[in-house]
Amino acid sequence: MSDSAEFLHDGDQQDFTIDDLSTGPHAHGFGRTGDGRTYAFRVRRSTLHLEIYRADVRSPVPGQDDVEAVAQCSVREVDLSDERSVVAVVRDAVADAQPVDGAPGDGLTVRAFLSRIGSVIDGM
Repeated sequence: MSDSAEFLHDGDQQDFTIDDLSTGPHAHGFGRTGDGRTYAFRVRRSTLHLEIYRADVRSPVPGQDDVEAVAQCSVREVDLSDERSVVAVVRDAVADAQPVDGAPGDGLTVRAFLSRIGSVIDGM
């Protein structure tokens, strides 16, 4: 998906937009929630990982301290090659995202480290 697209849910209320979407076994992308916060998602193994960032983030690349809410869900039964299926699972993840516990940066360094280790292992 090259252009920004709006996806509507529950009548006229806008849930989110997807600014970039890549399908396939390693689907990923980013966009904005209905209230204007940015989010990014990626699929690793058979799980979709979504992070929603603070509304006041000014950097084009948010850091781990900017994460405000997260969601994870299984995509074992999702056709990741179908754009509509990926959009649907992202829409559900945005709606189900849970606030990050603790103060900004609290435990996120360990999380970032484990994420990087996971990337290395996935690359093997």
